[in-house]
Formats: sequence, C-alpha cells, structure tokens
Amino acid sequence: MSTATAEVAAPSPGLPPAGPAARPRRHRPLRWVPLAPATLLLLLFLGGPIGYCIWIAFTDMQLTGSSSTEFVGLDNFRRAFADDAFRNAVVLTLVFTLISSILGQNTLGLALAGLLQRASKPVRTLTGSIVITAWVLPEIVAGFLLYAFFRREGTLNVILDWLHLPAQNWLFTLPILAVSFANVWRGTAFSMLVYSAALSEIPTEITEAAEVDGARGPRRLWHITLPMIRRSIGTNLMLNTLQTLSVFGLIWAMTRGGPGNRSQTLPVFMYDQAFLKSLIGYGTAVALLLLLVGALFSVVYLRLLRTEV
Repeated sequence: MSTATAEVAAPSPGLPPAGPAARPRRHRPLRWVPLAPATLLLLLFLGGPIGYCIWIAFTDMQLTGSSSTEFVGLDNFRRAFADDAFRNAVVLTLVFTLISSILGQNTLGLALAGLLQRASKPVRTLTGSIVITAWVLPEIVAGFLLYAFFRREGTLNVILDWLHLPAQNWLFTLPILAVSFANVWRGTAFSMLVYSAALSEIPTEITEAAEVDGARGPRRLWHITLPMIRRSIGTNLMLNTLQTLSVFGLIWAMTRGGPGNRSQTLPVFMYDQAFLKSLIGYGTAVALLLLLVGALFSVVYLRLLRTEV
C-alpha cells in the first residue's frame, strides 16, 4: 500500500471512529426504554410488598387487640432467638430438610434416574408416570393422602398387620419422620427428571471406556458419573432445599405441627404466630429469618458449584 493510500485510509484524529462504535453515547440509554414498564411493575408488585413486610417485622403489628402499630426495632428478632419454640422449629426445619431433600429426594431421584436409564421403555413409562403423578398433585391433596397412609388405621399399619409386624401411630410417635417421608414421596419426581436429563448427556464412549478399564458399579458412579453431573447435583440440591424450606400445606394437613410442636417447622411456626396468635410483626420477623436460612443454603450451594473437581 502506498503512503498516500495509507494517509487516506487512516481516520483523522478529529473525527469519530466509523461503524457501530460511532453511534452517539446519548442514544444508548434508549435501549432500556422497553424494559421500563416491566421494571416498574416488578418494583410495584414485588419490591413493594417485600419492603412492607420488612417494615412490619420491626413493628408490633397485631391482627387483634391494640389498634396502634409502633416501631419496636429488633425486639421481634431478640424475642425469636430467646424463644424455645422458635429454636425447636429451626432444628426441626433442618432435620426435615436434611431427611426429605438432601438425603431423600436427591438420593432417590438419582437412583431412579439411573435405573430408568437401563430399564425397558414400558417400565420407564409406567414408573415415570407414577412418580410424576405424585409430584403434580396439589400439596394439600398429597397431605391428606399421606395422612390416610400414616394414621393409626391407615394403609401402612394395615400392611404391617398383614405381615405380622408391629404397627403404631406414626403421626404421633414419629411425626417429623412421617412428614419427611411424605415430602420425599411427593417431590422425588423433580430430582428424577433433573438427573435423567444429566445422565443422558454423558457420552457413551466414556462409559464404555470405564467398563473396559474395570470401573464398574460404585467405582464408576463415584469417579465418573458424579463428577460429570456435579453441576446438575448442585442445582438440584439448591432448588430442592429452597422448596423444602417453604413446605407448609403438606405438614399442616398431616399434623398441624403436632403433636405439641414435634413437627412444627419454621413455616408452620410462622403461620401459628402470625395468624393463629395474631402476632403479625413477630410472625413476619420469623419469615425474614426463614428467608435468611434459605439464603445461607443458596450461598453454600453456589460456592460448591464454583469449586472445580
């Protein structure tokens, strides 16, 4: 290229660059104009109620009794941490989440996904339909079904009597385990679908090579399958945990948090304080603490997802 041509091709120092970068910066904010209505609606119908609930948590608002509402600062939160019933609800919530979500739904969903991957098409269709049917049932309907299953005259004890095994009132003797197993029965389908999709993405060449190298059964599961679906495991655990922390209708239909408070998780405790005892401010503070527990679980899972194997 000649010197004259290079001088013509080179942009003048005083002129703006050509192409998309030459568009004036003052027009770029216009790209956000179509998002303005959606953003406004989110702030109005989502941010507004959240902000109002946060304000209520710092007041002594009640449904009945005093008509005036006063700002009490952190008194509701101090009351919660000093309340034995609240601490009991925290422990039962963690037990319920560990049994029904982390151990129950997650493990059973992975096992079902692995078995269905090797099963015939009729078996996959039948098993998948049964498991998904339990998942799509409304929570309150599933609660009444499981109540009929675990009650003293229920289906489980009929089966145990037929097998000449000791029967008992499961909703009275082991209420937190009963509602945990009920939640496993209802929610395993989601984990099964997540893991079925993840397992189908594993290349068959890797599986065949592992079998040739002698990696079978538990060794192949631990060293090949689980590392390759690690992100699906983390995502499934996070979604399942957050859903389990908010379970209310299932427990309320089966035990109402009883007997006593032996199956009273945080959502049930919050409902009892806010609507049965009319302590709206205190119940809302408990709801914010439940939100904090879910946030802590989310942070842990997100950090695990970022960690490389």
